[in-house]
This record gives sequence, C-alpha cells and structure tokens, in this order.
Amino acid sequence: MELTLNSSSSLIKRKDAKNSRNQESSSNNMTFAKMRPPTYQFQAKNSVKEMKFTHEKTYSPENETTERWEKLHVLSYPHPKSDSSVPVFVMLPLDTVTMSGHLNKPRAMNASLMALKGAGVEGVMVDAWWGLVEKDGPMKYNWDGYAELIQMVQKNGLKLQVVMSFHQCGGNVGDSCSIPLPPWVLKEVSKNPDLVYTDKSGRRNPEYISLGCDSVPVLRGRTPIQVYSDFMRSFRERFDNHIGGVIAEIQVGMGPCGELRYPSYPESNGTWRFPGIGEFQCYDKYMKSSLQAYAESIGKTNWGTSGPHDAGEYKNLPEETEFFRRDGTWNSEYGKFFMEWYSGKLLEHGDQLLSSAKGIFQGSGAKLSGKVAGIHWHYNTRSHAAELTAGYYNTRNHDGYLPIAKMFNKHGVVLNFTCMEMKDGEQPEHANCSPEGLVKQVQNATRQAGTDLAGENALERYDSSAFGQVVATNRSDSGNGLTAFTYLRMNKRLFEGQNWQQLVEFVKNMKEGGHGRRLSEEDTTGSDLYVGFVKGRIAENVEEAALV
Repeated sequence: MELTLNSSSSLIKRKDAKNSRNQESSSNNMTFAKMRPPTYQFQAKNSVKEMKFTHEKTYSPENETTERWEKLHVLSYPHPKSDSSVPVFVMLPLDTVTMSGHLNKPRAMNASLMALKGAGVEGVMVDAWWGLVEKDGPMKYNWDGYAELIQMVQKNGLKLQVVMSFHQCGGNVGDSCSIPLPPWVLKEVSKNPDLVYTDKSGRRNPEYISLGCDSVPVLRGRTPIQVYSDFMRSFRERFDNHIGGVIAEIQVGMGPCGELRYPSYPESNGTWRFPGIGEFQCYDKYMKSSLQAYAESIGKTNWGTSGPHDAGEYKNLPEETEFFRRDGTWNSEYGKFFMEWYSGKLLEHGDQLLSSAKGIFQGSGAKLSGKVAGIHWHYNTRSHAAELTAGYYNTRNHDGYLPIAKMFNKHGVVLNFTCMEMKDGEQPEHANCSPEGLVKQVQNATRQAGTDLAGENALERYDSSAFGQVVATNRSDSGNGLTAFTYLRMNKRLFEGQNWQQLVEFVKNMKEGGHGRRLSEEDTTGSDLYVGFVKGRIAENVEEAALV
C-alpha cells in the first residue's frame, strides 16, 4: 500500500500557531486550521474477512449524519494474517474528555488528528470513563464530550476504538490523571467496603468493583453487570448512527486498566514494585463466600476458609515464598484447587461481560474486543507467580491462556494483548522475564482457539527496536498474526522529529505486512514518502501537532 503525506492533512498555518501561543502558554498546546470534511467511499470486498457495505454517509453543513442506504454487514477493518496489512491506531490522552464532560483542548486535538491521518494511521482509541460519563447519578449519562470527539475523528477521515472503561484512572503505569469511579458508586463503597477488591491484610483497592459481587444487586438495586450493561446500552443508543462506521471497535473493560485480571500489582503508595509477585485479591466477603461454596462443592470445606497463607507479599520474589517457590504449594492438590477457583471466577466475569456486550452491540457492525495483560515477569519460573496472582492460571504444567482465548472466541471477541514491543534481552535477569515467550504462547493459544489477536505496546516507546519487535511478532509463523495494533500513546514526544519518523515508518511497515522498506533519504519516485519530506513537515508542524 502507498502512504502519502499530503499538505491538506499535515500542514498547519504558522499564524494559527502564533495565536495559540498567545492564548495558551502551556507546552501542551497546539493549533489547527479549519478543515473540510473528507469524503468516504466504501466498496464491497470479495472476502468475508474484509469490509462489506451497502451503506453511505454524507455530511450536511450542520455536520449531521444522513443514512442513505441500509447497512447490511460491516467488519470495520480487515482481519489480516501475518503477511497482510495491519491497521495501526493511536491511543489518545487519558484526559481527552474532561471531568466537566467536554473535549479537552479541541483545537489541539484536531491538529493531532490531522497529523496522524497524514501519517497513514487508521484511527485512534479513547477511554469512555464510567466515572466521568455516569458521575451525576445512576443512569444519568453525559456523552457530550465523546460526541464532539466522534465528529472530529470523522471529519479527519479516521476510525475510532472506544474503550468501555469501568475502572479508575490513576495509580498504575502511565496514568497521568485521576478519574475515580462515579461518586455515587464510591458512596456505596464507603457504606460497604467489601464491594472492592481486598488483599489478605485487609487493604481495599478502589480501582474496580470486585467481581465477587457481579450478580448481587449492590449498586442501588442493580448488579455491577447490569450497571455495566446499562452503560454500554446507553452508548449504543446515543451513537447508533456512528457505530460500525467511524466507531470501528468497542473494547469492553473487564478489570483494572481495562484488562481482564485482578488488581494484584497496584503501584499506588508504593504497594507493589517490579518485579514483585503481587498478592491474591480474594478477601472481600463476596469472594470469600464464593471460595467457601466452591470448597464445599468438592468436599474440601476446610480449604474454603481463606486464600493461601504462604503466598508472600506484593514485593516478594517467588523463591521467598512457600507457595510460589520451585516445588511450592502452587503444584499441590490444594494449589490446583485454589487456582482453578480463582482463575475460574475471572473467566466467569469475562464471560458475563462479553456476553452482555455481544447482545448489546450485535448487528452494529463494530468489532468487539477485550484486553489481557502481558505479565511477563517470572514467566521463566515454574510457578509463573505474577501471572497467578493476576488470575492467569499459567504455570509450567498448565496453559492459562487457551481457556481465555476460547472464551473470547465463544463471543466472537478480538483478544487484545500487551507487551508486543518487548524483547527478552532488555529485561533484568533477576526478574526471570520472557515477554517474547509470553507473546508466542498467546499467539499460539489464539490460533488454536480460532480467536483474532490484536496488540498494544505496554510501555511508552519511540525507538526502532520496539517498533521492529512488533513487526517481527506480526510476521512470525509461530502463531496468529495481528488484526490491528494500537500504539500507546499520543503525546508531545510522539510528534518530535525522530520519534515521528519512526512512527511513520512503522505504520508503513504494518500496512505492508512487515515487508516494507525504510524511508529513503531522497524522493526518487515522486511519492512524497521519504525522510527529507517527513523531516521538513515535522519542522513546520512540531509545535502545532504535540500533546503532553
């Protein structure tokens, strides 16, 4: 595929930049020029794995969408294999929509979207925060800021991935702002602290409602699953005309950081530090009641009174504990019993949420996805301790990712996996890491289950080594290729000259299935795709196309 950076989508007038600097002194700001809405034309493809439309959208001067034909079947972007095109998305800042419900720095956002479109990016990802949208009370939803964003993304000819974010923002790697759960939910938590995850020392974690009470009407007469479902249904009703069009994907948040896992390694207040094993989160009364019932069901009542007593603390290494050491309790009859229950509860939570999302968004034309964490530290040990405390029953003797992949496939949901950019050789030896081994295992699990696999980078990276690792992973014959990749994250550094050049090259490589060449230093083909051209444009636009 050809990638063209043209002036209509990447140049921003200097006088606008000057005006912006007079109005906003922060280095976070950008300006942008007024744009005409792009025109879209969709053609039906032969393969069922590609887009199929008998649908067209036009834009009135009032920016209202008019449906011309009936939408029959849509896959918002193709399902590529390892040797075909992979669309690249870019995550937007966590505070893209403000707590007051408005689009944050709209002029700056528009400039960024223009630049990303010029780089050949497929679209962007945004978190739809539960604590922001439903903050004014139960079933009182404010989607206005997201409506502004959707309109802007659409005008710039991009696609949008929207994350149903039912978790708190703040306290984890990369969190740059604080968005707690809705105030009315936190009020219920203050009255009943067991609504949130609890460790063996009694510390409560307000990042996410405990899955132990998924089916209990603890939120003013509704269960958490009902609350999440009502939230997603409200989104569907508000943006039905855009879902399957500009809104290409709905990602269903299923835990802390939007990932299907327990909050076993919280960074806030120094509770956990890499490469600590983390702690089991099964000590709220709902989880303890479930554990007791499970133990009684198999005739082991005494095993249901508590979680493991010998599993250590957050910052421990595996060999410092009886449970996770080489031949520890994890491999005993009790250890297997506990992990089957603990991981089974997590799978049940994901199954319920994805089943609900499937019912709500079925027929909309948007893809559904869910995220699984790339917990790569202690992967080279027998117990895989850090994965176990997070709820992934993955050990030397037990595959923890195939059941997850099968559950995703049951609902036709894409499995989005992190740490795609990491290499084993970059990790500290004492942490026994193997991100490459972990990614290969997940690739194999999704291929075996027939589940589509998408990817993200876990940490903020701009170097060719990280980008090259993603390309190599996609091209690997050891498992699934990627259906899409979402880059973390849009900020000021991304638009700096060398970083931007790396991104442009990466997007081109992914579009070409990892078989692309590096950008040349000179333009010999008239394609406007060479280093000098990119550098020139960045020199003109870096101040305008930058967010922190």
